[in-house]
Amino acid sequence: MLEACMNNLRERSALIHNITNYVTVNDVANMLLACGASPIMADEPDEVYDITSICGGLNINIGTLNKRSIEAMFVAGRRANELGHTVLLDPVGAGASALRTETALSLVDELRFDVIRGNISEIKALALGSGTTKGVDADVADAVTEENLDAMVAFAKDFAGKKSCIVAITGAIDLVADAQRCYVIRNGRPEMSKITGTGCQLSGMMTAFVTANPENKLAAAAAAVCTMGLAGEIGFANMLPGDGNSTYRNRIIDAVYNMSGRTLKAGAKYELR
Repeated sequence: MLEACMNNLRERSALIHNITNYVTVNDVANMLLACGASPIMADEPDEVYDITSICGGLNINIGTLNKRSIEAMFVAGRRANELGHTVLLDPVGAGASALRTETALSLVDELRFDVIRGNISEIKALALGSGTTKGVDADVADAVTEENLDAMVAFAKDFAGKKSCIVAITGAIDLVADAQRCYVIRNGRPEMSKITGTGCQLSGMMTAFVTANPENKLAAAAAAVCTMGLAGEIGFANMLPGDGNSTYRNRIIDAVYNMSGRTLKAGAKYELR
């Protein structure tokens, strides 16, 4: 199934509108090109309606919010919903400030998302409606580990069911869930955390995967996570003495560019629960 999702992405060349943060915008664009999609970056409220209308998917990333971009997110999101396009939310830093948390919660309340992708802290902030850990169920931990995996899978499924979408929780162990099923994914390298933007790149690529595979959205989202993690493994294996995190970033993008559906199928490490 993951191989088919990759092949469909390469063949269908999804056009993705990104309202993303200015820290990683270039890397997101290059990652989308590497996976076979096409990126458009636009966050001006006066043009996002038109841009969203010609795209197949919308990637909303709240990493560097301002009043103009927030307005654009709602305009583009409503238009994408009207057209039945894929919409993904990356709630970067939700829980870290009132603006980020309130914006993310408002987006989730007012728009229909196919996927919400974030780390466990960001997803917890959305699930709780605040950035505090006070009152959190004891089973909802600060990291997904082998020891708490059953509880975290249940949490991911429950949140996905409440929001009627796919929830992707990324970290050392990745979870990609809808209300009934959860992919538990173990691809990746710890060194990926030394690069700014791997999560943002994944959100762009995941939007493209889901857009290109509307009949298998959960598998497509999982395929994106496996692709990113496997690219991290391949990229790290290709590092040379003297290479650092800047080179590693490029090697990850190159690994995605050169990855085939067959390579993904052979290297993906996951189980379905």
